[in-house]
Amino acid sequence: MNLSLQPHRFLTSCLCTLIAALCLTACQDQVESTYTYETKYPVALKTSTFRAMDVGQTDPRNINNTGKIYIFGDYLFVSEPDEGIHVIDNTDPTAPRNLCFIEIPGTGDLAINDNILYADSYIDLLSFDVSNPFNIKLLDREEDVFRNHYSAIETGEFTIWKDTVLTSDQPFRPWNGPILLESDMLAFANGDGGNYGQGGSMARFTLANNHLYAVDESDLRLFDISEKEDPEFVKQINLGWGIETIYPFKDKLFIGSTTGMHIYDISSPASPEQLSVYAHLTSCDPVVANDEYAFVTLRSGNFCQQGMNVLEVLDITDPTQPDLLKSYPMQNPHGLGLSGENLFVCEGEYGLKSFKINDVLNIDENQMEHLKGLNAIDLIPGPKSLIVIGNKVICQFDYSTPNQLVKLSCMEIKRQEYY
Repeated sequence: MNLSLQPHRFLTSCLCTLIAALCLTACQDQVESTYTYETKYPVALKTSTFRAMDVGQTDPRNINNTGKIYIFGDYLFVSEPDEGIHVIDNTDPTAPRNLCFIEIPGTGDLAINDNILYADSYIDLLSFDVSNPFNIKLLDREEDVFRNHYSAIETGEFTIWKDTVLTSDQPFRPWNGPILLESDMLAFANGDGGNYGQGGSMARFTLANNHLYAVDESDLRLFDISEKEDPEFVKQINLGWGIETIYPFKDKLFIGSTTGMHIYDISSPASPEQLSVYAHLTSCDPVVANDEYAFVTLRSGNFCQQGMNVLEVLDITDPTQPDLLKSYPMQNPHGLGLSGENLFVCEGEYGLKSFKINDVLNIDENQMEHLKGLNAIDLIPGPKSLIVIGNKVICQFDYSTPNQLVKLSCMEIKRQEYY
């Protein structure tokens, strides 16, 4: 080898390598990543604007989004979050009929006592006479009782959250931008798009002992409904952050949170007394109960990323010391319901499962059915049918033979799309 040529060869090699790299960079397609995600956008709204919005009965409309479900007599009430409540004639579960819609801005939850429907409307509690579904009347408005919405009480301004889909070149992060004012809200929205009833396990409203109990993210609020048409706010009890659901059984309330289950004694209805708190890992958490056991589903999800996917069974024979008996792996459990010795569990996109619970230590060995192809979010074992609500349908099943559910009907949900 001629050593005198080595520097020249070295320079030539480097030059060729540099040219090849430049060509590769110039010729390569540029790849850009975009992220699309569904989120909520904060909007400031004044009480004067909100209370001027239309409230009351209108013609039936398509169900675009579903929230809570509620049975009262022959009727099924389906809330459409922030919009109102659909009234369904369910006299014949094989052919439910959409009768009318009750416009209620900012609604999310409901409960019914002797034909009086209670529903939240942002910061207010509204009462309606629903004895005649073709002539529903607004009876009362209790103002400023849900103060968790307020951002500035003295100016009468509160914060609401609007659904939207955003596209970004950055991964999702919690919102830290400015809050829109009410004048901006419309442009943004247009641009982007006794005789109690029975609720589901995801409920935040419940009735017991002539009282309405309502939970938000951190508080329990009590209303005296002795005068059914004129509920009276009694008091507010702080429960800690992450409160999600409320379930009544006899003289107790079982309150589900992202961090545990609270048990309250309501034998003195106006003075709930905390009996115990059962703590678990951070996870979305509805609960149902009978005399001996509480059944809790824990799931991972959009706001429960640290969660597990399990069904927990707790011994509550001593409600001051709930004792975890066993945990059963699940796929993504949501709402659940009890009917005697039968437990029904919604598994989200994985369908609906049913179990015998006469032996709580071997529930996994006593699974009766697994209905797939049904996105099941919550359910009610009602007097006529098992009502299951999902993202796209509200289905009813004959469950007189619990190990062989028979589909009676399904109502389509035309979910709203945001652009």
